[in-house]
Amino acid sequence: MQEPLNAIVNARLPGREGLHQIAINNDVFGEITPQTALMEASGQALDARGNLLVAPFVEPHIHLDAAMTAGEPRWNQSGTLFEGIECWAERKAMLTEEDVINRAEQTLKLFADHGIQYVRTHVDVTDPQLTALKAMLAVRERMADLVDLQIVAFPQEGIWSFRNGRELMEEAVRMGADVVGGIPHFEHTRDYGVESVRWLVELAHRHDRLVDVHCDEIDDPQSRFLEVLAAEALRLDYGSRVTASHTCAMGSYDDAYCSRLFRLLKKSGLRFLSMPTESLHLQGRFDTYPKRRGITRVPELLDAGLTVAFGQDSIRDPWYPLGNGNLLRTLDVGLHACHMLGMERIDHCLEMITDNGAAALDLSQYGIESGLPARCVVLQGQSPYEVLVGQQPVQASVRDGRVVVLRGDSQGQVS
Repeated sequence: MQEPLNAIVNARLPGREGLHQIAINNDVFGEITPQTALMEASGQALDARGNLLVAPFVEPHIHLDAAMTAGEPRWNQSGTLFEGIECWAERKAMLTEEDVINRAEQTLKLFADHGIQYVRTHVDVTDPQLTALKAMLAVRERMADLVDLQIVAFPQEGIWSFRNGRELMEEAVRMGADVVGGIPHFEHTRDYGVESVRWLVELAHRHDRLVDVHCDEIDDPQSRFLEVLAAEALRLDYGSRVTASHTCAMGSYDDAYCSRLFRLLKKSGLRFLSMPTESLHLQGRFDTYPKRRGITRVPELLDAGLTVAFGQDSIRDPWYPLGNGNLLRTLDVGLHACHMLGMERIDHCLEMITDNGAAALDLSQYGIESGLPARCVVLQGQSPYEVLVGQQPVQASVRDGRVVVLRGDSQGQVS
């Protein structure tokens, strides 16, 4: 990690015309002032070269405990969510803390190299030894110089449907999980799913934790746990701290039902996460043609004033065999899949991997403003359109006033 910066010059900022320079004082942003022309960087100043400067990328939904395990002990041949869970159950039996730590840290370094500084990881707690959780708690401390890591207690095999599921969730919260998760559509019955949602929201509310539920990650239009989650969040006035991940079934709901559902969603204020690459891969597996692709109603949610962010979900694991850590790739796929390539959408597209993800993670000290931590990334392009077209690696990543990634004419990596 290099010496602390005292300024960033020749930067373009979202929503502001022209070039700007940003002072950095004691690891926080200072005064932001316009520039009339390109200026020469001197001393401990970072030259943005006229490129766009944004707050760090946010990966709001990943499974680090399973990262880099694709093909171990076997490949998911059907490409379904359910075979992925079966493959993971076999691999989970082989876990050691060292194994999880090594793969998670490898993945987080890859993320950091792509400008990601905030990560929320779901960690499987349907393991009586809680091996992965113990490892991830260590990773959270070990990697703090590169990323802020939120840990979700995620019941991969259910809360009501897994022996001692509730006890394991409670233990995970006691051990230090930041977020309470769930997977109601995978519970044995609808009643179990409903009970699990009500229970997990109460658990989070009682312990002042965030909520992030794998909600309706299925093509079945009868999977309607989102309405239960939203109703519980509304009842407890907890919506801004509750995230609904996936909501794939919404792509199969009819419009009459959605008209009522959206009224509830707007009242509740839930945050939404869509993982487009993974949903396109996993969903529609039981269809012939026309074949559904499992993406939630992203533009409709945005138009309703709700917050939606994109995430990667998996990276080379039993559910998704690909992934390179570049959120611009995820953004590109999501915009295509959701018919969001109009210029008005493109002009605001970077919000889906920055501000909206930060809102889902309930980050209060995030953004490029005087007094906030000096964390940002310099992109390669002068506008969101240029960045999206080029999809080049970030030029630089700055964390607490220090450069952690810097690219010149050649490819760079985490310093």
